[in-house]
Amino acid sequence: MKLRVADRDERRQQLAEAYTAKQILEERSRQLADELGDLKGQVRQASLPGQLNVDRLLVTHRYELMLLARSKQLEQQTQQISEEIERRRLALVEADRQVRVLEKLRERQWQDHQQRLQKMEIKQLDEVAQRRAAVKDRT
Repeated sequence: MKLRVADRDERRQQLAEAYTAKQILEERSRQLADELGDLKGQVRQASLPGQLNVDRLLVTHRYELMLLARSKQLEQQTQQISEEIERRRLALVEADRQVRVLEKLRERQWQDHQQRLQKMEIKQLDEVAQRRAAVKDRT
């Protein structure tokens, strides 16, 4: 029983770690989206009429492509971690089910034991009553 409970607790911890990893990835995605938004604002500013710095636009465009690639990579990692979360969640559900089965079995065994004890006690009380009745009949 203790092993099953320990296994369930370990699976619960693993699931929590996966959720934490997903939160970290989602936070990074939000930061990346913010950075992309800032970058687009800078491109608009640089594209205003007046002096045009082509080198700066090229560098900015390359940086934007790098951010987009990173964003796509984060999306893939988020998808993978979501699949891992589901796998770990199902493992936790199974481990929890096994613990509940053992708990019910233990409870049934305890109840059976209590019933046996009660029957033995009743039998002993009946024997005592019969002995008293036999002694009383002799007198």
